[in-house]
This record gives sequence, structure tokens and C-alpha cells, in this order.
Amino acid sequence: MTSTKILPESDVTPRVSHGDGDHERFSHYADKNKITESYVTGAPVRALCGKVWVPSRDPKKYPVCPECKEIYEGLPKGKPSDD
Repeated sequence: MTSTKILPESDVTPRVSHGDGDHERFSHYADKNKITESYVTGAPVRALCGKVWVPSRDPKKYPVCPECKEIYEGLPKGKPSDD
């Protein structure tokens, strides 16, 4: 005769990432026009760090991806407009 043990309940959050590492915990830098287009069409965009995703959450709720930030800060600055 076998017995069945019942494990105590615990607060375990399942991992829903598909190997993206910490990418899911950050907001990412990408072309503003591509992000806007993605909100409308659902097409994925590529962040400066290489992450590909479909924007669907408020980026202000997450810290900026350190890799995106480093790449962005290394980009040449554009000229100010003469308006």
C-alpha cells in the first residue's frame, strides 16, 4: 500500500521568461516610432541591447536596462534644431 503526502502551500512565483534573463525586469530603449507602431500593430521591436519584444506595459514602472543605457549614452549626440 502506498501513501500520498500533501506538500504545504508556498508562495512560489512561476518563471515565465523564455531564457531572456533579466530582460523582463527592465524597460528598454528602442526607436520611439517603432514602439508607437508596435502598440498599434503588435509587431515586435528590437531594443538597443538586442532584446526583441512587443511593448505592452508602462516602462516607467521598471528600471532602465543597464545595457541599453550604456549603449544609448555612447551614441553620438544629435545637433540641436534651429527652430
